[in-house]
Amino acid sequence: MLSTIATSLAFRQGADASVALYVALGLGAVAVLFLVVNRSRKGSKTASQAADRPPPTPSEDDAATLKDGLARTRNEGFIARLGQLFSGEISENVMDDVEEVLLTSDIGVRTTDRLMNSLKETLSTNELTEVEAVWSALRDETTRILVTAQANELGSEPKNGQPKVTMVLGVNGTGKTTSIGKLAYRLRQDDLRVTLVAGDTFRAAAAEQLEIWGRRVGAPVIRGAEGADPSSVVFDGIREALAASAEHVFIDTAGRLHTQVNLMEELRKVRRVMGKAVEGAPHEVLMVLDATTGQNAIQQARMFNDATDITGIILTKLDGTAKGGIVIGIGDQLGIPIKYVGVGERVKDLRDFDAKQFVDELFATDSGA
Repeated sequence: MLSTIATSLAFRQGADASVALYVALGLGAVAVLFLVVNRSRKGSKTASQAADRPPPTPSEDDAATLKDGLARTRNEGFIARLGQLFSGEISENVMDDVEEVLLTSDIGVRTTDRLMNSLKETLSTNELTEVEAVWSALRDETTRILVTAQANELGSEPKNGQPKVTMVLGVNGTGKTTSIGKLAYRLRQDDLRVTLVAGDTFRAAAAEQLEIWGRRVGAPVIRGAEGADPSSVVFDGIREALAASAEHVFIDTAGRLHTQVNLMEELRKVRRVMGKAVEGAPHEVLMVLDATTGQNAIQQARMFNDATDITGIILTKLDGTAKGGIVIGIGDQLGIPIKYVGVGERVKDLRDFDAKQFVDELFATDSGA
């Protein structure tokens, strides 16, 4: 339409036809540009509204169960391989076969040795070829490993009137910031006052993601400028949370590769500063590990533990891997209790870890036995 009007005006004034064409094209381009910009603004507004919108609260029926989360380990991992081994006639060399399965899983050499020694000490020669006896012995020793680790209370409680400060660690991509958001959601459901502190100042996206979670769960987020000193941001954040009478404070931290010495030093410094802001802080140091990385996750935890004294593990993405045996390795090799396991993407899919329930579901059959 704009092109038609422009052409008509140009001819009425006796303008040259070529001039009319240029005018028409110019006005047409302006119209197209206007439409593109307008649509872009609408799209940005929609995206912003989506980010601010609280996530739907899933019902317990929608939340994944621990048994669901361990399905791949039972059907594809070391449990499935042991099941295949015991499905036929048991040979005299069955213990060698069992050891091979465990060694080639993500349980680890040390934990495999412990399980094998337990079998040999617990069972008689005849029982070593009995399927039910071997399964039962493996189950009992796995339970002992995990229950012992869970009994290690490594965290502390704040003094009256002070917030509980939790430092959260993890390599980028493990689900660290998401785990913080889910934990904050749980506390907010109980009407507890929660503050989130963006201590990862090296990656702008980390602070932005934390702010999205803060808006979703109704928790204030304290952040500094990109590239600011993390220790200063954390100190100021804790003091601000204290002034606001927060009951829980979660500190997100940098998560670059654990092989970088500078990161370990930075985390040590951040940890020290927390104690200056609130006596006894941090009261919990949670390490987020990605279950899909297997034994590498245990190596990560060892290095972070040397720098920060981890008090608990959050194991994410358990539903996306057949490497559920890593839980046994963590309990045996690190002795650090697993606090939570992620068995899905929903908020309620971050579940409290219960050692006995885990063993029951790990060794469960499809019929639920």
